[in-house]
Amino acid sequence: MYLIGGRRVMVSDLLEAGLIKAGAKLRFKRKRIGATFDATVTDEGRIRLEPDGEEFRSPSRAAMVAAGMRAVDGWRAWVVVDEGRLLDSVRQEFLDRAIAGATTVDRKSEDRDRQRVHERLRRARARADEHNPERISVRALLSLWEATDRGDKIGQIEADLANHGLVTSPSFRAVTLDTVVSLTTPSDEGAPVIDDVPLGKDDEGGDDLNVRLTVGNLSPLEGVESVSPNSTLHEAVTKMLLNEFSQLAVLNGPRNLRGAVTWRSIAQAMHQKPDATVADALDTRVELVAYDRDLFEVLPLLQQHEFVFVLNESRVVKGIVTTADVAQRYGEMATPFFQVGELDQTLRWILNRTFAIPAIQPLCSRTVKSFDDLAFGDYQSILGNRDVWDKLGWPLDRQVFIARLEEIRLIRNKVMHFHPDPVPEDAINKLRSFNSLLHQYRDLA
Repeated sequence: MYLIGGRRVMVSDLLEAGLIKAGAKLRFKRKRIGATFDATVTDEGRIRLEPDGEEFRSPSRAAMVAAGMRAVDGWRAWVVVDEGRLLDSVRQEFLDRAIAGATTVDRKSEDRDRQRVHERLRRARARADEHNPERISVRALLSLWEATDRGDKIGQIEADLANHGLVTSPSFRAVTLDTVVSLTTPSDEGAPVIDDVPLGKDDEGGDDLNVRLTVGNLSPLEGVESVSPNSTLHEAVTKMLLNEFSQLAVLNGPRNLRGAVTWRSIAQAMHQKPDATVADALDTRVELVAYDRDLFEVLPLLQQHEFVFVLNESRVVKGIVTTADVAQRYGEMATPFFQVGELDQTLRWILNRTFAIPAIQPLCSRTVKSFDDLAFGDYQSILGNRDVWDKLGWPLDRQVFIARLEEIRLIRNKVMHFHPDPVPEDAINKLRSFNSLLHQYRDLA
């Protein structure tokens, strides 16, 4: 199932694979407070707490309830008593066996890809355990699964990372594609650790539904240009001019934001005091927000202040988001949406002008009562028909046209499914070019 589905491994998988037996004893020790919690693996692969008998399929949920804690990485909390090893170790053996089993048969390309990902994540986990986590851009991370954005494969990516006990720091969902993240374990991510047990997230993936647009999706977290409170205004102005900035952070250390200087605050300071310094032009009415904060929650702050400074996972000032950034991002999101809408309406107009609905109904794979019912799959079926194409009279190659329409359909699906990453520029150019072509030939129909 690991090779096929890309889902999270459960204790029931270990039971079915014979790596753990029904009735196996599990133990979770909290040495600091001298508490020990026992459990048993049931025939169904659930964890039954002793002595109350409450059952859970999630190791983390079982550990949380047993110890009365809000969050625990159960895979690294529960020890299989007879074997003296963590459930996490058994899970890793399960993954290794699944991959090794695939090598004994004629492997398909998909299996080879799964083995490549498995081996890469296994190396990443080894480095994380050595407290030397691998650093990789989000774009490069996605490419391991041959993905170009955080779209359809994100569930598989998160499951694979979780199966290897890995997280990204910062969260790869909440930053830009070019932000560099660390492949690490929860304990190295900066999360609290109790009795050598990291406080992890729900291992059933219950927190995976995260489709928000975050502040970090707009800010690359690469650091901010800044000056110190003791700097001259000449230094601040020079940095602002060289970088075409409208504001500049004033820092007394990476976590000590004193405020900001802006063109307005500089003008006001110099109007009152010709020899003003950065301290005189300091605007302390600035806002600090976490990188994973919902962007829509921050919009009122941006409307009021025109910019906010962004904190990374370690509470270091690492980015800035301005109203201009928001306008640019919304433009990136809106442009393909409207291009697809224009394309859809134009194709519908051309077919409606040229054909009667009974003529195209047999060419559709579903019931179509009017031209308003047509979808992109219908356009491909209709325009792919030689008789229809000949009647249009376009001096274009039908097969090349239909091939591009298929590319447009795939782009349309990503746009209409509201994936969080911007549509690539080449995709937008394809939409624009296709719309331009349709407008050139629509009057020939």
